[in-house]
Amino acid sequence: MNQKGGVGKTTTAVNLGAALGQAGRSVCMVDLDPQAHLTINFGLEPSSDRVNLYHVLCDDHSFLQAVHKVDDRVALVPSSIDLAAAEVELVHVIGREQVLKRKLDQAQHDFDYLILDCPPSLGLLTLNALAVADEVIIPMQPHFLPLQGVAKLLETIQLVRERMNPRLSVSGVVLTMYDAQTKLTGEVVRELETFFEQARGRNLPWSDARIFNSRIRRNIKLAESPSFGQTIFQYEPSSNGAADYRALAAEVMAMEDGSTRPAEAPSAQAAPKPQPPQPSADAQPDPTPTDAANREIYT
Repeated sequence: MNQKGGVGKTTTAVNLGAALGQAGRSVCMVDLDPQAHLTINFGLEPSSDRVNLYHVLCDDHSFLQAVHKVDDRVALVPSSIDLAAAEVELVHVIGREQVLKRKLDQAQHDFDYLILDCPPSLGLLTLNALAVADEVIIPMQPHFLPLQGVAKLLETIQLVRERMNPRLSVSGVVLTMYDAQTKLTGEVVRELETFFEQARGRNLPWSDARIFNSRIRRNIKLAESPSFGQTIFQYEPSSNGAADYRALAAEVMAMEDGSTRPAEAPSAQAAPKPQPPQPSADAQPDPTPTDAANREIYT
């Protein structure tokens, strides 16, 4: 999730899910955005005639009725423009923030991963995703304005964990459209690292978060592949974009075998509001990515 648009949320969801599928994991992709870009990226035309997430949230359809097979390993719960009406239709429903959770609790599925692609907002659809998720990955372009939005996003995650979902945690930030040659990129990376380091050992959803070592470099093939209804691995498997998302999937899978820490119960005392990390005017770029071997990974 990220409430800022154009930072690579859907691109990351599509290609991370596809890479996990190629690695032998069973994956279900859930499109929570009424724009249905995730659905389109998999070559499906958004349609009200097809059972989609709107029917799951607002009608009597089960979650599994909306699951469409993409290939042997990857499945999709599609979206359509009708999903834009869900926030209005659910406004009088008791526990409207947990409708998706209730539907998933009733579903007997055997997916290894459920990947939920959130809309670029902090509305009811995003809250439904946070109420059911175990972990949040934040795709972020390493620029100043996306950095400013991190504080509000983390504040929302903190509230959801306190009130609805005590399991919820932030896995980390995936840097997208990454250019190691610019000074601003280095400044943003360092400020994020400092911000997460200051949260270590505290009872916060992002206390174990990190910047993923797999940086998604600028790659025109990633922008072209959705117009063909294909993932980057179908469209250009030898591209930098494919290599970067394979590396990200390897990091995510490594978290399965890493050290685990049980979620702590939320403190009765309200945690302080997260403050946005601020790029330093004097900071110098850091062209060397952090070595994965020197970072602890938790799930």
